[in-house]
Amino acid sequence: MKVVSIVGNRPQFVKAAPVAAAIASRARHLLVHTGQHYDDGLSQIFFDELGLPPPDHRIDGLPEGGHARQTAAMMTALEPLLVTEAPDLTVVYGDTNSTLAGALTAAKAGLRLAHVEAGLRSFDRSMPEELNRVVTDVLCDVRLCPSETAVANLAGEGIQEGVHLVGDVMVDAARIFGPVAASHSDVLERFGVTSDGYAVVTVHRQANTEPAAMPRLLEVLEAIPMPAVFPLHPRTAAALRAAGLDGRAATAAILTSPLGYLDFTALLAAAAVCLTDSGGVQKEAYLQRVPCITLRDTSEWVETVDAGWNQLAGGLDAGRVAGALAALERPAEHPPLYGDGHAAERIADILCADSIPVP
Repeated sequence: MKVVSIVGNRPQFVKAAPVAAAIASRARHLLVHTGQHYDDGLSQIFFDELGLPPPDHRIDGLPEGGHARQTAAMMTALEPLLVTEAPDLTVVYGDTNSTLAGALTAAKAGLRLAHVEAGLRSFDRSMPEELNRVVTDVLCDVRLCPSETAVANLAGEGIQEGVHLVGDVMVDAARIFGPVAASHSDVLERFGVTSDGYAVVTVHRQANTEPAAMPRLLEVLEAIPMPAVFPLHPRTAAALRAAGLDGRAATAAILTSPLGYLDFTALLAAAAVCLTDSGGVQKEAYLQRVPCITLRDTSEWVETVDAGWNQLAGGLDAGRVAGALAALERPAEHPPLYGDGHAAERIADILCADSIPVP
């Protein structure tokens, strides 16, 4: 059996690592890197740290521009590749343009398709990621859900065939690599911070990196009453420079280039709070038992909000952030919302079964 996984950004590399390991002894597994994240700080370091084999195929030279242009370029490159490889199953992960491009290309080529992290919904169609999730879940044959909420979301859309509750592979990654991060990273010493005495900030979404958003981002950073370590996504760094606010940002926070998985996990695990607009980081904060303030109006990880570990503070609203920080607390309960850390094994069982259930 031949399985092709299509990945393109940091969270997808992390998700693919345990899945690739679980599949390796049971099927021929090929990895395709779309080039969506091409910066080494967002790409190669994750292959090195997570033990992912080098991609079997990589798309280089994606054009700059909007979502349609990027997705179309990926599809154009993926189509002959998938036709030539003719996998028994194509696997896509998460909710990025790489996810959508892989799903559309595989479906149009008549290939069976599986979606890891199926069924997540923020119910905010203004988010490109939400559109990617919805379309991918309609197209795929095997839907691998991280939570009961995700299963219920699909059922609410009339999708019940080919749905599997497997848990979240990010829990697997935390179980496997979390202890390594704790024992091998010196990230706290490098940034001069102490455990439970600082905040971690990540901001990268399009709405929060537009020129008009940069003054609001600075106001948010300046509202944090403790040291804040801010790994800068290249898009965010460029936006701050273009606005002439990078110097002020360096005064308001400890700025750093993107961190690898081990350093970021160690940094997050010891933080007092995380402020982020990332979907994946919300969940990583929960797995590390760190309260999260989400710089959005909605979350696809609604269980973390319901459990009290995640507060929605709107966009870059310094007043709401300050209020959320003032009310910050660690809930007494931390239920296992996303499984037991063995989702990849269940996924391998399903993907490598002799007969894959399809609609």
